[in-house]
Amino acid sequence: MFPYLARMAELWSLNKKRSLTDAELIELDQCMSLNAKHCWQLARLQNESLLASMTDDVEWQHETCARLEELQITGKVTYGDAR
Repeated sequence: MFPYLARMAELWSLNKKRSLTDAELIELDQCMSLNAKHCWQLARLQNESLLASMTDDVEWQHETCARLEELQITGKVTYGDAR
């Protein structure tokens, strides 16, 4: 689990008991921003993988699957040559 997801859950739990401080609200917003970025990267790579499969581009699909794995493990993805 990525640290920002754990912190987001912690802040959500705290908010069930009390109002969050201004600093905690900023932190929650930052966590949510990171989560949204991760979700968009994941969706992009999944769509690229589907497109590669549909066009029988095996090399592109392997590259995309490697990026998907990288994203799942590190939370980040590197892009080489743009298609």
